[in-house]
Amino acid sequence: MTIPHLSAADGTTLPAIGLGTYQLNGSAGVDAIGHAIRAGYRLLDSAVNYENEGAVGRAVRDAGGVRDDLVVTSKLPGRHHDYDEALTTIEESVFRTGLDRIDLYLIHWPNPKVDRYVPAWRALIEARERGLVRHIGLSNFLPEHIDRLVAETGVAPVVNQIEVHPYFPQQEALAYHREHGILVQGWSPLGHGNDLRQHPVIAEIAAAHGVSTAQTILAWHVARQVIPLPKAASPQRQVENLDVFGIALTDAEVEAITALGRPDGRLSDQDPAVYEEF
Repeated sequence: MTIPHLSAADGTTLPAIGLGTYQLNGSAGVDAIGHAIRAGYRLLDSAVNYENEGAVGRAVRDAGGVRDDLVVTSKLPGRHHDYDEALTTIEESVFRTGLDRIDLYLIHWPNPKVDRYVPAWRALIEARERGLVRHIGLSNFLPEHIDRLVAETGVAPVVNQIEVHPYFPQQEALAYHREHGILVQGWSPLGHGNDLRQHPVIAEIAAAHGVSTAQTILAWHVARQVIPLPKAASPQRQVENLDVFGIALTDAEVEAITALGRPDGRLSDQDPAVYEEF
């Protein structure tokens, strides 16, 4: 299966869908991630706080000749935002994977009250210059945080990974990122612990296209040029989630799903302006 790619302003390209690996740990995680690679996934999303960089690395090493096609991602936790600590943490991430580099490294949360995300960003820039990582980006950053990083370092992220799903469509954020040539990845793209996949609007659109409600939601992300990162351990779900690029939603269908957005649509009230994670 051929997966389309999206391009950032600096020419960096990323697959238009990825695999979320949260809670895919140990030998079972290696097996699940390995199957996903064989199924066609080329973007693997991990983080220091997921405690599975080793499982991701093992699956990638076992996959053999596709290494150069894979985008292995990890994220810097809030407890290591100081410059020196950040660099050491990135080194340790690389060591844990057993790979020669990590392809995409992100700052997991800005933690603006602590206000150390600028030194953390400088560390990611240094890590890229040293070849520890290929590309650098952000996760859960607001436009004002990104503007500050660019103003103080002159370096823009290639991607920002944010919460995006039909109950929280992030229209304004997507417009900002498009304007600045920053790719958007969507975490929890199918929602989590809510009734999103049973919503009548989505069910009706899914039936019209002869696909599942999960595939319909992922097709909505693709239509909006958001890179969804659905997590799936079962081979069947992995394949189903990947098979969405032939689903041609109409503009009206995309708008109908987007209209499901709610003011309180965040899954866990994790507003990056105030929420902190270490």
